Amino acid sequence: MAAPRWLNEDELRAWHAFLAAGALVNRRLDQQLKDDVGITHLQYEILARLNAAPDREMRMSGLADALLNSKSGLTYQVTQLEKAGLVTRRSCPGDVRAVYAVLTDAGRRMLEQAAPGHVALVRRLLIDVLTPHQLATLADGLTEVTHRIQDGETNAVR
Repeated sequence: MAAPRWLNEDELRAWHAFLAAGALVNRRLDQQLKDDVGITHLQYEILARLNAAPDREMRMSGLADALLNSKSGLTYQVTQLEKAGLVTRRSCPGDVRAVYAVLTDAGRRMLEQAAPGHVALVRRLLIDVLTPHQLATLADGLTEVTHRIQDGETNAVR
């Protein structure tokens, strides 16, 4: 087995900055949404994905994949949203295994109520802090990380 390639000072700085920023941004977004409208950041993302989908519905497995969440974790969140009247579920007549999450009118109203504060905080915490070049670099780099992980090539060297 090869010796590990330890992180150098700049790599460690980048790693720690990534961890800290991600945790702090997520925590602040979650708290803002709970304070403003009583939902979590993940629940907001579920509502937003459903709102953007054709007919405001998505197959549960596709929604879990889109949100990079486990199916069981998504099922729990959709159940909470369903109890609040923001989402319903429907089965697919052609495939008894397929279940769809459907955004209700109340869910759409909740999203419309939550979106302005959420977007304003995203801007304040991330978008407006960085230059356009930094934003592009961040988006390019994190997109590459995502693709490597999703493609199962975390050990590949290009």
